[in-house]
Amino acid sequence: MSAHETLEAARARDAADPLRGFRERFALPGNARGEPLVYLSGHSLGLMPLAARELVNEELEEWARLGVTGHEHARRPWVPYHENLSAGLASLTGARVSEVIAMNSLTVNLHLMLASFYRPAGKRTRVLMEAGAFSSDRHAVASQIAWRGLDPEAALIELAPRAGEDTLPEEAIEESLARHGEEIALVLWPGVQFRTGQAFDLARIARAAHRHGCVVGFDLAHSIGNTPLALHETQADFAVWCSYKYLNAGPGAIGGCFVHQRHADAQPRTAHAGGLPGARLAGWWGHEERTRFLMEPEFRAAGGVAAWQVSNPSILAAAPLIASLAIFTEARIERLREKSVQLTDSLERLLRPLAGQVHIITPHDSARRGCQLSLRITGGAPRGARVFETLTERGVVCDWRSPDIIRVAPVPLYNRFEDVWQFARVLSEVLEGVA
Repeated sequence: MSAHETLEAARARDAADPLRGFRERFALPGNARGEPLVYLSGHSLGLMPLAARELVNEELEEWARLGVTGHEHARRPWVPYHENLSAGLASLTGARVSEVIAMNSLTVNLHLMLASFYRPAGKRTRVLMEAGAFSSDRHAVASQIAWRGLDPEAALIELAPRAGEDTLPEEAIEESLARHGEEIALVLWPGVQFRTGQAFDLARIARAAHRHGCVVGFDLAHSIGNTPLALHETQADFAVWCSYKYLNAGPGAIGGCFVHQRHADAQPRTAHAGGLPGARLAGWWGHEERTRFLMEPEFRAAGGVAAWQVSNPSILAAAPLIASLAIFTEARIERLREKSVQLTDSLERLLRPLAGQVHIITPHDSARRGCQLSLRITGGAPRGARVFETLTERGVVCDWRSPDIIRVAPVPLYNRFEDVWQFARVLSEVLEGVA
């Protein structure tokens, strides 16, 4: 390691960190001796806010105390429960409160959005997405294409990095749209690529897609709570996300969805048809709250994205997100982003002496990455897997992504500069012992 990157220096930076107190608000996994692990896997599952236990217990107590009347009379009534989450989600996504909703899970929401916004017609039938996208996204897109009687192999355009490269510039998306724009109905793109950690310029992608008459949607699973977003301003048509990564809402937590206000405004409030794209599938929780429980056959849509709700949310799956969003509101995403850049920059410097054995595939420019560095270990996938397994044995929690990537995410809410120093130290020692 660099002489300037000492443990004492890392601890000094932690002591001066204005966000250092937030670490104490999370449950930190420990080893058999009760010592905290070096947890660098918030990109996969965020740690539990300590306040989440209290909030879930409160809902259990309300259920026990009130039964069905908790829908109206719980301390946080269950019927409008999603409203507890809307302001926090709007802040993190750069959206209006009426444009965001906590509902379902990511892939369910993606299917609902594709049903509304992938409307192949004439020669405009194709979907543009990245090669190597998160598998659930590809499964959803391919099945939606097939559902409409089209051939996914013909209708799906998948962009891959150039030979010898790991990341894909926005120019490649623009070039593909210039070639195939008249055939493309929809562009689906991640905010941050899950394997490489590359962050994309969503405004640029949205402008390019709209310039060619395409609808554009974003998967923000690795973006929300990680990088600042501005969905309303970028004119994105829709976006989906999960809440169990950077949003720290727990395994299988409630997901979320954004629909730009212009699409909500284009749909009739009392019919199941309207402007395309955007005509929605409906269920009773998308019905306006005032007349929902009259159970009449006629549909009266709620305002904004709430009309895309199909079912009532799981209260127990949503409660932890209230705890997390309160922390984000206090910490502020701009300050978290500043610390995130400092953490990944520090980790990158610490790994430079290992350059002969560790290749960082995440972009060097901190503006083009989230709080993740993805590492490829020299010697091939078998050696990389052994290194990863040994890191785990040594008390480091990161993750492995096939075929040969170790992903490391120092999350600014609860990770320290000491954590990244410890990771680099342990990795250096492991590399010496793993052939």
